[in-house]
Amino acid sequence: MQCLLDPRSIAVIGASADPKRLGGIAIDHLVDFGYGGAVYPINPKYQEMHGLRCYPDIESLPQAPDVVVLAIGADAVQPTLQRCHAKGVRAAIVYAAGYAEAGEEGAARQRELEAFARETGMAICGPNCMGLANMNTRAITAFATLLKDYPPRELGHTALVTQSGNMSAVIYAAGCERGVRFSQFINTGNEACLEFSQFLDYLAEDEETHAVIGYVEGLRDGARFIDVAQRFSQAGKPLILIKSGETEQGCAAAMSHTASLAGNRAINRAAFRQLGVMQARDPGHLVDLAYLAGFRGRRGGRRIAVASISGAMGGLLTDMLVTQGLQVPTLPEALQQHLRYTAPELAMVANPIDLTANLYNREGIAAKVFDALAQNDDVDAVLVYGTGYLLDRIADELIEASRTSGRLFIAIDTGKASSRERLQTAGVPVFTDAARAVDAMAVYLPWFEEAGQRGHWTQLRAQMLFGKDPVPVPRKLDEYEAKRMLAGYGVPVCEERPAATPEQAALHASEMGYPVALKVLSPDIAHKTEVGGVRLRLTNEAAVRKASQEVMSSAKRHVPGAQIKGVLVQRMESGVCELIVGVTRDPVFGLAMTVGVGGVFTEIFRDVSHRLLPVDERIAHDMLRELRGYRLLTGYRGAAPVDLDAVCHAIAAVSRAALAMPAEVTDIEINPLLARPQGAIALDALILSND
Repeated sequence: MQCLLDPRSIAVIGASADPKRLGGIAIDHLVDFGYGGAVYPINPKYQEMHGLRCYPDIESLPQAPDVVVLAIGADAVQPTLQRCHAKGVRAAIVYAAGYAEAGEEGAARQRELEAFARETGMAICGPNCMGLANMNTRAITAFATLLKDYPPRELGHTALVTQSGNMSAVIYAAGCERGVRFSQFINTGNEACLEFSQFLDYLAEDEETHAVIGYVEGLRDGARFIDVAQRFSQAGKPLILIKSGETEQGCAAAMSHTASLAGNRAINRAAFRQLGVMQARDPGHLVDLAYLAGFRGRRGGRRIAVASISGAMGGLLTDMLVTQGLQVPTLPEALQQHLRYTAPELAMVANPIDLTANLYNREGIAAKVFDALAQNDDVDAVLVYGTGYLLDRIADELIEASRTSGRLFIAIDTGKASSRERLQTAGVPVFTDAARAVDAMAVYLPWFEEAGQRGHWTQLRAQMLFGKDPVPVPRKLDEYEAKRMLAGYGVPVCEERPAATPEQAALHASEMGYPVALKVLSPDIAHKTEVGGVRLRLTNEAAVRKASQEVMSSAKRHVPGAQIKGVLVQRMESGVCELIVGVTRDPVFGLAMTVGVGGVFTEIFRDVSHRLLPVDERIAHDMLRELRGYRLLTGYRGAAPVDLDAVCHAIAAVSRAALAMPAEVTDIEINPLLARPQGAIALDALILSND
């Protein structure tokens, strides 16, 4: 990877004397931008090009270059790579298309390329890629012509990594316009040999890289991505990505509520948040986040104080911040009294604070406000709205408060303040659009605040017992068997007994005590209510016998060929709230948990929270607090609060069970988990495996 991203010598096979042709653009960049290493154009038609000696073939070079750029057709790539390997070349960049994106013939060509890379150990970027550019060393192997429009100048510390060549150009241009200084420009292309996370792996350890932004369509190595994202988080390096292609997965949705709730989009977003990856909506949002992350030396969080020269704008900003999930807390009464006493010119002091047009006439008003806010522990960051001259007038006070407090102060200038550059240099980010400022804050400030949660999950994951043999699980389990297995890991289950006949069901019911519930018992029927397989609140033997015959007959009629073992007799239970707790196996990130308001309305309300495993009691409580229905658990409208400790223990037990099971198990689901004032119990359970 060092040879690709920080090469000391570069050869271009298929080099062109025309700086507008594919084989000439990179050489023109290398010469024009002052690359200090050796450059070897290779083309037997020329003796010299771009002021450089041109060589007829790879064999005639005086040394093996660190990296070779192949600006040739797909048919010529494989034999050329063989010759490069014989020369001792360790890294290559393949521009050519015509691989996996081009049908079966192209897919076969890509498999051949992958096999070559495995056999030789050569690091190959691409194929079908735009190339790479180390902006700090000027080792530019990309054929991106826009580099002429936005040439590298000052030392940069933000790396750009994308799977799309066009998105590389779009984001790079937007970033340069925003003032982002890039260190690396990386387009991974088809990722036949090196995938996205391997480039991140290198950048995580690169001292020149302080942040990474990028665009990703699909992750091929979820486990590696998890590991490298954790390293970014631990190092305090922002990793900011646009993720496209977030479609719903349908593989197990017909059998599992969890699978339908935890589609690709939901799991991707939850995983990114859990791993500390800031997810951007579009290129403009991405570069705004990169810009804001450049000020991470200042402390921040969700609680915002708004100070505005306009009362109307202060109110609008408050609405925008709260809508985006941030907080604009009412300032403590003592602080309000202090502001009224020290700055009686202020129109409003509760938050937002109206600085008023008195800034025109009197100096020191802003300093009093900023100093008071900077010293207050109820505020994490301060958003200041000004226009041109008025922002210039308070710039010194803003800079001083930011410097002395270490807090994040963000300015919005809707005029043309001459102090913008001075503010930014001093550590105060400046936005010219209020909506873009709030959009960036809504992602960046929670990332800053949630560092402790990420650290807890990282430690928890490190404590997992990898390598332990998984517990065997039969391919098909009925509800009773699934509950018995989950109970072995600490999941509390309800009192129940299986019955093969109506008579046996009636006997069990009499022994357990009425009222009882009755469910068809079958490993082939996941959703029993949909086939008429459930009866509730049965109060005598006759009702139980009749219900047993009905549910078995109904199940056979709706699901011909299903194995019907009989019925499951359960005591009727009461509680405060029904929850769903499920685990599904995501194709990228592995085991992921869904917790939400459960019962028959699960998929209607879709009030859920997601996490990658492992999940312990602390994380379980965080998931519950994210639910809109959390108030149902804490004593809503006079109802008894549930036993949250018991609920969280049950959720953590499901996580332990899932981690202990083999890879063939795709879904585990408890729906519902009945939350009660004392304790919690699983009323229904499901374990699904691949055929």
